[in-house]
Amino acid sequence: MKPPLPKHYRAMALVDAGRRRLEAVERPMPPLGPGELRLRVQACGVCRTDLHIVDGDLPTALPRVPGHEIVGSVVELGPGCMRHALGARVGVPWLASTCGHCAYCAGGRENLCADARFTGWSRDGGYAEYAAAAEDCCFALPAGYSDEEAAPLLCAGLIGWRALHMLPDEAANVGLYGFGAAAHLVAQVALAEGRRVHAFTRPGDAAAQALARRLGVQWAGDSTQDPPEPLAGALIFAPAGELVPRALQVTAPGGTVVCAGIHMSDIPSFAYRWLWQERAIRSVANLTRRDGIDFLAFAGRYRLQLATTGYALADANRALDDLRAGRIAGAAVLDCR
Repeated sequence: MKPPLPKHYRAMALVDAGRRRLEAVERPMPPLGPGELRLRVQACGVCRTDLHIVDGDLPTALPRVPGHEIVGSVVELGPGCMRHALGARVGVPWLASTCGHCAYCAGGRENLCADARFTGWSRDGGYAEYAAAAEDCCFALPAGYSDEEAAPLLCAGLIGWRALHMLPDEAANVGLYGFGAAAHLVAQVALAEGRRVHAFTRPGDAAAQALARRLGVQWAGDSTQDPPEPLAGALIFAPAGELVPRALQVTAPGGTVVCAGIHMSDIPSFAYRWLWQERAIRSVANLTRRDGIDFLAFAGRYRLQLATTGYALADANRALDDLRAGRIAGAAVLDCR
């Protein structure tokens, strides 16, 4: 017989928005609703969106436990759960639930649902020992990845996948601005698809440029430099609006610049000639469950290399500080065991 679940669990929560720091708290174990799973969290990725929540760029109801790259094992099934068995390893992404019946949901664009809820923002996330999640928004994870490696797949990988596939298939060369958790994964996807990849980092970030070269990109430099050829498309992961006109200037006619973050500083005004000749600017909003199914299937077929830095759950603030300061090459992941 399995031991009973504890009545309380440890978490790192944003309690006071003014402090911009997480606090160690003990939370009561809530009851599960219909269709919900309870997970013993093994690992949770530290995403720049978590940083925006803690820093107040994305206000939320408090207290809030952030974290939306959750890897955990199923320890309890709510009423009606049938897809995942007890003991299964599953992943929980940013998308927590949708209404299921609006025009966006019906048309395969549930990422734009006005009533969508999001893990770690509108409901508690994975900076914790336990988490609850809607079963139909949880994914089976591919074998061959450790818990620490699997966590970044659930947002960094998914958002990178969605952003890349906003470019046409014939976009043979791609620029990636901000070579962190998402870019180091999507670079490998783009290379596997036969595209040429150019990596742009903040000036002086030799570690990120070295990581990009190890992964096989054709060129790596900083965001003030021109690539060796005009880009067919550019993906911007850094939350810096000034990169948009910069990317447009090195994008070929007919090319597309995709802004891949949920938050970005204001885009400065720029000369129309940089947009002319049918260049386009697009944004990525969230993800769909189809994105998750397709990307995780790809990750099961093509073993991605993960660059991760691990932290204890209690060290979540240090992980966020390191992310804020640009001290992480790849992805940061909390060990929540």
